[in-house]
Amino acid sequence: MAILLPQQFYNLAASVGKSYYEDLTGGTNASITVNNFGPFAVDLVVTRVNAPVITYLIPAGNSLTLSVDLLLVAALLTSAAGASSGTIQIATSDF
Repeated sequence: MAILLPQQFYNLAASVGKSYYEDLTGGTNASITVNNFGPFAVDLVVTRVNAPVITYLIPAGNSLTLSVDLLLVAALLTSAAGASSGTIQIATSDF
């Protein structure tokens, strides 16, 4: 069964990071969708159980959807170049 968490809007200043999902009890299988509407790129930082931290760059005006096993933390980080805004949505599942 999947649980679709509420869509969250972000508006982050330059060089700012914020966590949008945390499951520190062992991780959850999840799907993450990020839409970047801002004029600058934003990084999606994904932390999983027993895996290296992975960072995905989402250019301005683009989106990314990915599925991960045992998600611990999903965060967004802006560069020093400028602010960014958009949406992030996470669905957890037993897939």
